[in-house]
Amino acid sequence: MLASPGQLPGDDEAGWAYELKWDGIRALAYLQDGQVRLVSRLGRDMTRAYPELHQLATQPAAQSAAQPATERSWSQAVLDGEIVAFDPAGRPSFELLQQRMHVTAPIRAARLAAAVPVTYLAFDLLSLDGRGLLTAGYASRRSALEGLGLPGPYWQVPPAFSGYRGGDVLAASGEHGLEGIVAKRLDSRYEPGTRSAAWRKVKNTYRQEVVIGGWKPGEGARSGQIGSLLIGVYGAAGDLAYAGHVGTGFTAVTLHQLGRLLGPLRTGSPPFRTAIPAEHARNVTWVQPRLVAEVEFAGWTSAGRMRAASYKGLRPDKDPAEVIREPGPPHR
Repeated sequence: MLASPGQLPGDDEAGWAYELKWDGIRALAYLQDGQVRLVSRLGRDMTRAYPELHQLATQPAAQSAAQPATERSWSQAVLDGEIVAFDPAGRPSFELLQQRMHVTAPIRAARLAAAVPVTYLAFDLLSLDGRGLLTAGYASRRSALEGLGLPGPYWQVPPAFSGYRGGDVLAASGEHGLEGIVAKRLDSRYEPGTRSAAWRKVKNTYRQEVVIGGWKPGEGARSGQIGSLLIGVYGAAGDLAYAGHVGTGFTAVTLHQLGRLLGPLRTGSPPFRTAIPAEHARNVTWVQPRLVAEVEFAGWTSAGRMRAASYKGLRPDKDPAEVIREPGPPHR
């Protein structure tokens, strides 16, 4: 189930809970008889990439015998949540998480798990001991989730705030440097694959997922590497519209990663179906629109291009066809 970009519910609207937006990657966790399988939004098995999460399914056996049986007796569950890397100050860092993506070799994954550990933040429960919970209301699912006894060294159930003003929760998220919040109706059913108005994401910063359609070579210290990316978003007609370029926010690691992933996607013509300024199209290597990135930006121009875009990282959990322009800052 996906959240729709939207506005906060009004102060007079009851029946909502507010969760923090964690800036990680979405993952379903299938727990069965002590085994765990982690699956991305696109159906990719990510289990081997995160060995520190492999004990998540054995957590009930580790609970104290003093705990109520309802908190330690389950053997099967399906969780929805987010894999997040935290920086030394305790803030989620999408840049750090980039180091963990695309790693499947067990030895390297174990080494990275020690250096850049992740946490699985479970925010929904879809099945418990073979009983599907998709038709149950959000409040009921959250209650069952909180009763699992999940808190552990690399996993937890983050808070959901009900009975609070959404504006206060959003302001608190901004004070802690978080991207925003997600408002969820307490009576909402879980609708797989649906971008529902019953879940609303509200952001503090202007961020946007974009599709990479090409790259220009760097100059000076970046000679021989990627200098900037040409990016786009899909329109209502299903055409990829040019949305400008991004040339900042890269590290040596991300440049190497982008070069490796974009190399096999080279193509002879631009994937964009809208006009591209001649100066932007000069010396471009076009690529098939397969990779999704996230950028932070200052606003949109009247021509539909981003101002001062900064690269934040790849989004392997996103389908390029779903990348559309989200509500954001006004034209300038």
